[in-house]
This record gives sequence, structure tokens and C-alpha cells, in this order.
Amino acid sequence: MASQKKQKLELTWIGKDEHPKLEPRVFIEEPDKSYHAEHRVSKNDIFDNMLIRGDNLLALKALEQDYAGKVKCVYIDPPFNTGQAFEHYEDGIEHSIWLTLMRDRVSLLHSLLSEDGSIWVHCNDDEQAYLKIILDETFGRANFVTCFIWRKVDSPNDNKVGGMPESCG
Repeated sequence: MASQKKQKLELTWIGKDEHPKLEPRVFIEEPDKSYHAEHRVSKNDIFDNMLIRGDNLLALKALEQDYAGKVKCVYIDPPFNTGQAFEHYEDGIEHSIWLTLMRDRVSLLHSLLSEDGSIWVHCNDDEQAYLKIILDETFGRANFVTCFIWRKVDSPNDNKVGGMPESCG
């Protein structure tokens, strides 16, 4: 019997094999913007909060040095790539660039999460299916738990047609 090469499904795009070269970074504290808890609840508490201003990819890379495998919960709200321009970021970049940006950040978040940690991602239908595949490739498809659908109060009520109007992959 001939040996069979194990195949896998994956999302591909232009530039997927390109990875940024990230140099280590050092955080500089701004004491007037820092908050430190008055006491620890347990001896294992990490109770100093950080507000990090700058490129989030570089910030995640800097956090990796001290926090790899220690983060219990991550919540991200990435740009939805809807084509809109906002004051602080562009929300309409070319699709393959968006995929690469997300892949790089998700990879760093994966290295920060503890074994029992969880990641929560806020995304809309424009990129949700693609982002889920990136998450599946990084964390393993079996680690997906569920998807919550948020409906704006002023959106049309689709409950009368039976079923959910959006998919969660």
C-alpha cells in the first residue's frame, strides 16, 4: 500500500508566506496614565494594567517577551474592512493585506494565550468567514466553541422568517 500524504484545507492569498521581521521593543511607562491596583487578590495576580499606544503588532510582539503563555482572555475588535475611512485607521485595505495583518496578530495572540485561555473576536460578515479560517488554522478547528450574533436595535427584525440571518461558519 502506497503511503498517502496527509492533506489539509487552508486559506491562501497573495503574500501569505511573507512574515514581518519584528525587532524586540521596550515599553516606556507614562506614570500619569498608569493604574496600579492597591492590593493583590492572590499571590499569582498580575495587577498592573497597561495602556499601549502605537502599532498593535509591535505591542503584541513586545508583550510576548513577558507574557507568552500567561494571558487568560483576549478580546479583539479588528477593522471590519468595510471600505470606510476613520480618523485613526483605514478600514478598506486590499483583502490579501487584511488577511496578512490579521494572521500576524492572531499568531502573536496565540503565543500569548495560556493553555486554558480564550480568545473573543468581534467581526462582521464582510470578513468573518475568512477570519474564522485564520483562527482555525492557528488554534485548531476543534477549539472553536461558538459564535454570538449581535443585532443592532435599529436593524430590521428577521426573526419572522425563521433562522439566523448571518452565519458563523
